[in-house]
Amino acid sequence: MRLKFKRNSICVLCCVFFNIYIASALAQENSPSELLSLAKDQQSLAITIYNSNLALVKDTRSLQLSKGIQLVALRDVSAQIRPETALFKSISAAGGFNVLEQNFDFDLLSPEKLLEKYVGKTVSLLKTNPVTGVETSEQATVLSVNNGTVLKIGNRIETGPFNGSANSRIVFDSIPANLRDRPTLTNLVNNTVTQQQTVELSYLTGGLSWKADYVAELNAKEDSIDLSGWVTLTNTSGTSYEHAKLQLVAGDVNRVQEQLRPMVKNMRSDMVMAEAAMPMQEESLLEYHLYTLNRATTIQDNQTKQVALLSAQHIPVKKELILKGANYYYQGQYGEIGTKMKVGVFVEFANTERAQLGIPLPKGVLRVYKKDNAGNTQFVGEDLIDHTPKNETVRLKLGDAFDVTADKKQTDFKVLPKPTKGINTFESAYEITLKNAKKEKVTVTVQEPISGDWSIVSENIPHRKLNSQLAGWQVDIPAESSTSLTYRARVKF
Repeated sequence: MRLKFKRNSICVLCCVFFNIYIASALAQENSPSELLSLAKDQQSLAITIYNSNLALVKDTRSLQLSKGIQLVALRDVSAQIRPETALFKSISAAGGFNVLEQNFDFDLLSPEKLLEKYVGKTVSLLKTNPVTGVETSEQATVLSVNNGTVLKIGNRIETGPFNGSANSRIVFDSIPANLRDRPTLTNLVNNTVTQQQTVELSYLTGGLSWKADYVAELNAKEDSIDLSGWVTLTNTSGTSYEHAKLQLVAGDVNRVQEQLRPMVKNMRSDMVMAEAAMPMQEESLLEYHLYTLNRATTIQDNQTKQVALLSAQHIPVKKELILKGANYYYQGQYGEIGTKMKVGVFVEFANTERAQLGIPLPKGVLRVYKKDNAGNTQFVGEDLIDHTPKNETVRLKLGDAFDVTADKKQTDFKVLPKPTKGINTFESAYEITLKNAKKEKVTVTVQEPISGDWSIVSENIPHRKLNSQLAGWQVDIPAESSTSLTYRARVKF
C-alpha cells in the first residue's frame, strides 16, 4: 500500500511538472513580439520647461505596428521620466490601439548589472595562459557579485575580478530582456490597424530646468542701460533632445511634493550659446507666461545651453543712494547707534513700452556692467529680480557706496506720561551725519522704519511719509563735505 502511494505521488508530480513545462513553452511561443522604436523614428519633439525642475515632453513618432497584441519599446526617453504621467496614443488613427500595460525600464546595461542578472545562471569563463597564450573555456555558475565576483566552476569556488582581467574574461549567452542599453518605456498594446501610424508619447520628467539671466550695461552718465536677457537651460535628464520645439513657462506652478527617483549625473561644464539673438515670443497662459523659441533647438544630455530671451537699448534708469535704518531704537535709550554705516547703491527702471521694454520678465539674476575711463567693461553688481509683470518697476541693489558713509546716534530719549491706560508714548531725537568723499555732490535717501502711531515733531530737513511705517528724507551732501540730518520722533504703542 505504501509503495503504491509513492508511485501515485511520483505520477502526480510528473504531470504537474509536465503541465508547467508545456505552459511555459506555450507562453514563450505566444509571447508578443517587440517593436523597438529609436530616436530616428521621431517626426517631431516639443518640450515645455517649467521653473521647478519639471518639463513636459511630447514625442511624435512614425511606427508600423503589427495587428494584435504587441510590445512597443520606446527608446531614448528621459531617464527621469515620471511613468505615471505618460500618455501613449495614436494620432493618425485615433483609437487604433489600446495600451494594456506600461513598463519603464531604467535598469541600464553595464558589466556590473549584467553580472547581477546572471546570479544563479551559467556563464563561460575564458582564461588565457600567460606563458603559452592558449585560451581555455570553462562553464561557471555565478554565485554572487557583492564586492567582487564569486563563481562555482565544477567542484571549486573562485573569486576575483574576472571581467577586465588581463588573463580572464566572462562570456554571456545573451542580454536579459529587462536590461536595456538606454532608458526605455515599454507599452503592451492591442493594435487593430495595420497601416503606418503617427503616434505621440507625452510625459512629465525631471532633469530639465531653466532660469533667466540678464546682462545690463550702464552708460557713462549712469542714466540708462542696454539690457540683454538670456534663458539658461540645464539638461541632466539622461537623454538628448534633437531639433525640439522649445517653450518655457514662467510662474510658480503648484505641484504635489513627492520623492522622485534620484539620478546621479555629471553635468558637462561647457555652455552652448544661441546661434542668433532672436527674442522669444511671449503670451499669457492661465495665470502664467509662456515663452516660445521661434526655431528648433537641440539640448544635449548633461549640457547647459543659453538661448536669447530679449534685447533692449537705452532703457532709462534712476540711480539712488539709500541709507536704511531700523525700528528697534524707537522704544529704548541708546547712544551711538552706528558708525560708518553702509549706504546702499540702487538702480531702478520701469518695465514699460515707453522705456523700450513692456514685456513680462521671468525671475532671474540681473548683472550690471559699466565701462571704466579706459573703455574696459567692469562688473559693478548683481541682484535677483522676481517675476516682473509689464508696467512694474525693477529695482536692484548693486552694492554699498565706498565714498559715502554715515554715522548715527540717539541724542535724546524720554517716556511721556500715558494719556490713555495701556498706551506707551516715547519721544526720541537723532542725528545722522552723512559724509561724501567724492568730488561731486550726491543725494542720499534716508529711510527710517517706525512702528506704531508715529509723528515727526521736529526736523531740519522736511520728511515724506513713504508709507504707514516708513519716513524718508532727501539729504544733499556737497562734494568732499558732510551734512547732518536731525529729527525728533514721537511714537505711541
